[in-house]
Amino acid sequence: MNPLKLSALAEMSGSVLLCGDPEALALRICTDTRKLIPGDLFVALKGARHDGNAHLAEAAAKGAMGALCDAEASSGLPENFGVLLTADSLAGLTIMASSWRSNLDLKSIVVTGSSGKTTTKDFTAGIFRRKFRVTATEGNLNNHIGLPLSILAADREDEIGVWEIGMNHRGEISPLAGLARPHLAIITGIGTAHIEFLGSRDEISREKGDLLEKLPSGGVGIIPSGDDYRSELRSRTTARIFEVGIGCGDLRAENIVSEGEGSRFLLDGAYGRSEAYLPILGKHMVLNALLATAAGLLSGISLEECSGALAEMKPGKGRLSRVLRRGVCLIDDTYNANPDSMVAALETLSSLPVTGRKIAVLGRMGELGVHASEGYVRVGNACASMADVLVCIGEESVAMAKSAINQGMVEVHEVPDNREAARLISSLAVSGDVVLFKGSRSAELEDVIQNFI
Repeated sequence: MNPLKLSALAEMSGSVLLCGDPEALALRICTDTRKLIPGDLFVALKGARHDGNAHLAEAAAKGAMGALCDAEASSGLPENFGVLLTADSLAGLTIMASSWRSNLDLKSIVVTGSSGKTTTKDFTAGIFRRKFRVTATEGNLNNHIGLPLSILAADREDEIGVWEIGMNHRGEISPLAGLARPHLAIITGIGTAHIEFLGSRDEISREKGDLLEKLPSGGVGIIPSGDDYRSELRSRTTARIFEVGIGCGDLRAENIVSEGEGSRFLLDGAYGRSEAYLPILGKHMVLNALLATAAGLLSGISLEECSGALAEMKPGKGRLSRVLRRGVCLIDDTYNANPDSMVAALETLSSLPVTGRKIAVLGRMGELGVHASEGYVRVGNACASMADVLVCIGEESVAMAKSAINQGMVEVHEVPDNREAARLISSLAVSGDVVLFKGSRSAELEDVIQNFI
């Protein structure tokens, strides 16, 4: 963010400047006192457990120049500490971000989808950095708080904004997309993530498709050609739709071969042909790379430049990163999980050339609701044909174990928790084996990897 005066922030957020120097400059916007640095404007948000309004003194002590709050400021604040009062701090933050977005003369690429959003966002940002000044969502700050913060972090000098948006309830994508104002919209696919709250993939498709409705007439939507909701997604916009896929689409990946710690393939389509290498495991990662490459090509980046950028990508934490320990290859895919991403990870495990066994250590999947049993059965069925050994963690994964056994899988283990899983894997895995770890964030399977000895 470019430095902004306290008076300007008051106007941008629709708040009242109660005290502080109107000329004082804010260097950054922050909602977390643990991450505050001197010069920040602290936005005091109310959550289920904490009320940011109670932490103004802490913010001031850490060097914040002021705060946007929706409750009476506590006494004893420094005389020069700015206080912006609004009826609702979250609404004020959103209005501030919308106002700042109007000041940004940049092209925005907005990414959503059931799986692979953050990876695709990272790939896209990496490609665009070959040619442009880029601002991008940090991590997966993609919700009603994260997106405004991402927009406010942008500078007037930025040329490209690559922003990720997510949801877990109906009606959340549209306002976020309206805030981001996309020129290019990427939908990574329609899966079963968050189906507990939306009820069906039809509803998930409608929600994700809300992003396409926000495209201007000259914008472009980028979608997977192999998605079974592609027709429904196409119907949501009059803007151009560009499809990518493995062996089909306007941009295609052909002749995919696992090589080293990644995949080598041929990029082929309307923009020409080029050899490419992605140093990250998984065919689904190739699809993410295609989505990002399409955004680059549509924005004037050459196919060769896109290929060069892909070769420099690195896996994000908990996203199919590999570590070798006492001859055992541990694959960390613990960032999150749903039935679609579980099966994709198992396909990656299955494709790896190994001298030993392929072992899958799988934990719970969140936000499946009444679809949980169906999801676990699907993963168990897939595991029976893609792994040699299955270790299921927790009561929720019982259906996964049973379905794998019913499909003829011989070696299936059930353990109650991560501690027992670490003990079992430490005694079970030997040199030459490959072990995949995957589960939802709440499963904390990274602890199992850490305790593997």
